Parts: sequence; C-alpha cells; structure tokens
Amino acid sequence: MSKMIKITYREALKQALREALQTDEKVFLMGEDVGRYGGAFAVSKGFLEEFGPDRIMDVPLSESGFTGAGIGAALGGMKPIVEVMTVNFSLLAMDQIINNASTLLHMSGGQVNVSVVIRMGCGIGSQLAAQHSHSWEPFYAHVPGLIVLSVGVHEDARGMVLTALKSPDPVILFEYTSMLNMEGEIPENSGEVDISKAKVRRSGNDISLITYGTGVYKCLEAAALLAEDGIDAEVLDLRVLRPMDEESILESISKTHRALVVEDAWRSVSISSEVSARIMEKGFFELDLPVERLCGVEVPMPYPKHLETAALPQPMDIADKVKKMLRS
Repeated sequence: MSKMIKITYREALKQALREALQTDEKVFLMGEDVGRYGGAFAVSKGFLEEFGPDRIMDVPLSESGFTGAGIGAALGGMKPIVEVMTVNFSLLAMDQIINNASTLLHMSGGQVNVSVVIRMGCGIGSQLAAQHSHSWEPFYAHVPGLIVLSVGVHEDARGMVLTALKSPDPVILFEYTSMLNMEGEIPENSGEVDISKAKVRRSGNDISLITYGTGVYKCLEAAALLAEDGIDAEVLDLRVLRPMDEESILESISKTHRALVVEDAWRSVSISSEVSARIMEKGFFELDLPVERLCGVEVPMPYPKHLETAALPQPMDIADKVKKMLRS
C-alpha cells in the first residue's frame, strides 16, 4: 500500500503540470501571467526559469486570441495546456472553444483531432463578487465534442491533467480557486487518474449524495454529520460532466434508493437538472423518494462574506436537507 502524503490543492496542480512538462517536450503551458508572475494563483511559479519561454508562454490579454493559438498548436501536433485565469474570462473564448475545438473532428470527417487541454479557475473566489465567482460547468457540459472534467479532490488535481493530455479530444478542466490552500491526503505515487468514470468517495446505503467540484468535500463533511445520527450517506463524485457516467449514478441509486444532487451552480438548467432527469428516465422504479436538489441561490454572487456563504450549499444545509427527506 502506497504511503499517504499531505498536500495542498495548489501544490497537487503544480506537481501535475511539472510532470507533464518534464515527460513530454511537446507539452507547453500558455496563458495570462503564467510565466514571469508565476500564475495568477501561483500554480506555475518557477516554471519559466525551469522550462524557459518556449514552454511557458505569457500571452496578451485576449482569451479568444490565445485559446485559438492553442487550438492551432494542437492541430500542428503540439500538446498545449491553455490556462484561462478564471472561468468568467472564458466567455471571451467561447467562439474558439465551441465553434472550433469541439466541431473540427466532426467537420473534417474524422481527419482532424484537437488535442488541447484548457484549464479554468472556477467557482467562488473568496469575496471576488459577481464577475469572478461563477460556476459555468453546465455551459460547457452542454456541448458535444468536448470532454468536461471537474477537479473536486486532491488526487484528481494531481492526476487529471496527465490523463487529459493523452485524449485526442479537447478537454476542459475546471479547477476550484476556493480550494487552492486546502490540504488533503493523496498516495505518494499518485499520478494519472481515470477521466471516464464517476467515483464513489464514501460508500453508504441510505441516500446518494451526487455532486462534483467543491461539493465533494462539503458532501463528505455532511455525510460525517449524518453518520452521527445513524444515517449512512453515499457520496458520488461525478468528476466527468461530459460524457456523464450514467451507469455509476444508476448503480448508486439502485443501492440507496434515494438521491440528493448538490452543486454550487444555479439550479435552473444545471448539472443537477441533467442528473435528475437521467435518474427519472432510467432509475425511476429504484426510487423510494423523489430526487431532490440543493444548488446555489439564483442571484449574482454577493460580495459580503456572510452572503457569499449563504448563497451556496454548506455541509449543514446538506445534512438538514437529507434529514427532512428521510423524515418525509
């Protein structure tokens, strides 16, 4: 059994990028402030000195321009990692991602793959208010041709980008800025992880807590609270938002017969909407209760800390919701 080590989410991301750059000379990192500044969140600090300006590229403030350049490099046989500082800025590159990266394989009759990895800082940014605290995962999960991943735990932070670089298709990686300083334990030899399947983070029999991203640790904390009251909750980390691992969702439901879907994104037209629909379509007769959802409040993210906290599901909210469901 591998020794476990304690590491921050930021350091796990950094180790993964360094390993990718060291392993394959075709891999390079490009984005705003990734070089001289060391990355907006210090994930690439020291990389410019270690790998040089041909591998660590600072770019102009033009998301559409440098994302398009990354797509072009992928078409030329390179393996670019494009860093979009925060997900709200990715809206400026939607044309390149949705009209080019996701469609070129189809439009070329299978002749052209776009093997690009696009990393985005996502979720709340700790009092960065409405422009820099978005959960846009449902936008991208809607688009055929993309692989959309949510980096919700430290082991995935250490391994997802390594696997994503081997994909022939464009991969969107959502990384969570609120987790950067969070410590977690991973195996010392941690490396590539599966990017095709959801993963049960805690096994249980009474209810399935289905979530992703920052919801994973909140649901694990809620499950610990529920265990004190004799409620055995299972926590399923979706991880892969497109193509969604429907099989794992249905397996969990067939065991617990109840489901609460938890996410920070807004409730309307969300990942939780899709999960709920698939359960109702293919797992209805396994249910003892209607599927319920706990999502972000549908308002632009407030600036004050207490309102920011109130706008998102918290562990106690999740535990309270489960108790109400089971009492019904």
